[in-house]
Amino acid sequence: MCNNENNQCGCISEILTVISILQKNATCTDTCCLDTCDRGFLGCGTTTIGCNTRPIMLYTCSGNGTPWSMPTTKTDGSCGDEGVVCSSVFRVEKIDGNCATFRVLADNPDPATVGTMPYISTNSFFTMNLNCVCSLRCLNDTFVDTI
Repeated sequence: MCNNENNQCGCISEILTVISILQKNATCTDTCCLDTCDRGFLGCGTTTIGCNTRPIMLYTCSGNGTPWSMPTTKTDGSCGDEGVVCSSVFRVEKIDGNCATFRVLADNPDPATVGTMPYISTNSFFTMNLNCVCSLRCLNDTFVDTI
C-alpha cells in the first residue's frame, strides 16, 4: 500500500519487475551477493540445476500478516471452500505499471524431486493491483518445470 500523497508505489513494482526480467533471462552464476528479493541474478550455485523462478509470497495490508492465497486450478470456488486447493506461493509473469500478473505455484507432489523442485507450475493466474500489496517475501530461487 502506498503511504504518500500522489499514491505512487515504486518499491514493490520495481522489485517485481527485476524478478520478472531475471526469470525471462534465467542463467546461473556463482556470483556472491546478499540473498535479497532484488538480487541481480537467480541464485544458482555451480552444483545446482538451473533456476528459472524466484517464488514469492504476497501480503496485503488487510491480510493481518496472512499471505495472499489463490486456488491452484481454474475451477469454481474460493480458498476456504471444501475441496479447493490453494497456494500462497506465486511466480511473477508480467508487470504492467502498477498491476502484476502472477502464476500460482503448487507444492510438488513427487517425493523423488521435491528436494530440488519444491513447486510445480499451474495454469491458474491472477492479476493484482500492486497498491494492495504492502510486502512480499522471496523464497529460495528454484527450477519450476513447464514454465
